[in-house]
Formats: sequence, structure tokens, C-alpha cells
Amino acid sequence: MAVYTDVSFEDLEKLLTEYDIGSPRSFKGIAEGVENSNFHLQTERGGYILTLYEKRVSADDLPFFLGLMEHLATRGIDCPQPVRNRAGKNSIVLNGRPAALLTFLDGVSLRKPDVMHCAQAGEALARLHAAGADFKPTRRNALGVAGWKNLAADTRANADSVQAGLAALIEATLHEMDGWPATLPTGIIHADLFPDNVLFIGGKVSGLIDFYFACNDAFAYDIAVMLNAWCFEQDGAYNITKGKSLLSAYRQHRELTVQEIEALPILARGAALRFLLTRLYDWLNPDPSALVRPKDPRDYVKRLRFHRNVRNASEYGL
Repeated sequence: MAVYTDVSFEDLEKLLTEYDIGSPRSFKGIAEGVENSNFHLQTERGGYILTLYEKRVSADDLPFFLGLMEHLATRGIDCPQPVRNRAGKNSIVLNGRPAALLTFLDGVSLRKPDVMHCAQAGEALARLHAAGADFKPTRRNALGVAGWKNLAADTRANADSVQAGLAALIEATLHEMDGWPATLPTGIIHADLFPDNVLFIGGKVSGLIDFYFACNDAFAYDIAVMLNAWCFEQDGAYNITKGKSLLSAYRQHRELTVQEIEALPILARGAALRFLLTRLYDWLNPDPSALVRPKDPRDYVKRLRFHRNVRNASEYGL
């Protein structure tokens, strides 16, 4: 979350005439994340998040994202719910940006999740995969292998200014993606279930947020994203105990196929490359109007180098 497009109090007052949520008590920008403009709104009836969609979120995809959150809630997944305005619409246009008002979830995200938190998150991912099974709309993964190639091309000229040899590392890894598995079990995935997108209360998951990369893709790729996001320490070392905890909890609710297990090393490598490339692009093309600095891509250089040396899924804790 972040703020790129400003919303004045006058804008807010006009917006609230379209909704039946009461009078505003407080309204402030959220200076976190790098994708959309987000504001915390408190009214006499409760808390809400106002999101203006920027950068990688297309207005054409909003019916999928918002519809998915509504669907998941009916299947027992605690996630933000789009608030429909007086005209019955769950999205609007505000200051030239597609926008939506969503319910606010209680809970805190963790900067340093421990082994038990990893287990909770793994279980939450398995439950999400099951809950999305009967969601009919589909969306391709815009940040799959083809998207990585485009980002690599856009960053190639300046990659080595971030770290020597980075362009060559990216190019070599892209060549390895020619072996990307195409026949694994698929369905709705979150594709971005980092610790800051999982909320906890009392050590238990209280909600999942930020579904704006959700799509149809391999379930095991979603697991690979989580291994990258949850199981590495600050020094770049992989914590196999956390990996084992996350994977074991997931498998208690959905068992992995032999093919998924065999594919996990290349999936984890690809997931590391995906976040390296998006962070690298944002690092090289900062938005001066944003309230936060882009995330350092070098964290994912370390993770990618680790994955390139993995030959067996047992090294992740299976």
C-alpha cells in the first residue's frame, strides 16, 4: 500500500454522498507498499480502506478481483469486502483512477514471522485454494514467464548499476525458465501472499488482504511465492524449519502431487525472479510522488542464487 494520487477532504465528502456508510471521523493516507494509493477511512459506522488503483492494476481486472473477494468471504475466508454504493456498484472512478471502498480488517501483519506463524500462513493458503475452486471468472497471470521476459528487457541496460553481474544472472535464469512446468494442478491463487498481506490476532490468522495479483495459475507456484516471502532470514539464509512448518500445514489440507514436488525448485526460482524483476523495475523507475521508497531488489538476488543451487524439494523442508 502507498499513496500516489491525493484525495482531498472535498473529494472525500463528494465520494461519501454516493455511499451509505455514515459521516467521516478520520481519513489518512497509508504509506506502505508500492502498488496502489490507499487511505484509511473511519466513519461513525466503522473502518474502511479506500483504494485507488495505479501501476500494475488494470481497471478491466477489477470485476475479477472484487468478485473474488466477495466469493471467498462466502466460503469462510476472512478478506476485505467491497462496499457497494447507492447505485449498487462495487467500483468507481476517483480523480481519474479506478477505485473501490473496502471493509477494514482487524489484525496486524508481522515483520518477523516465526515457525508457528509460517504454519498458520500455509494452512491459510490451502484454505484459500480450496475456497476458490468454484469461482467461475478467470484471469491469466500477467506476471508469469512472458511478463518476466518483458521486465528483463526493460531493466537489462541498467541492472548492473544495482549490482554487478545482475543482468547476466537474470538472463541465465530466464533461459532456465524454458523448462517451466505447464501441466500442474491449477486454480485461483493469491500470487502475493507475503507476511504484510496476512493479518494475525493472538497468533491466529485473522484475515488475508491485497488480492490484486490473484489469477489462475499453478497452486504450487503460490507455495513457491510463500517460501520466498516467509522462509528467508534477513541475512539471506533459507530457514528450512520455517519451510517445513509452512509446507506441512499446507499439506494437511491439500496434498501435493509428485509432479508438484518435483517442480518446486524451478517454481521457487521463478518466484524469486518475478519479485526480483518487479522490484528492480520499480527501483530503476521510482515515482517521485510516492510516499515510500521502492523495495530493494537485492534481497531477491540472494534468494534467487539460493534457489539456483537447489536440486531437490527436500531442501525446502519436504
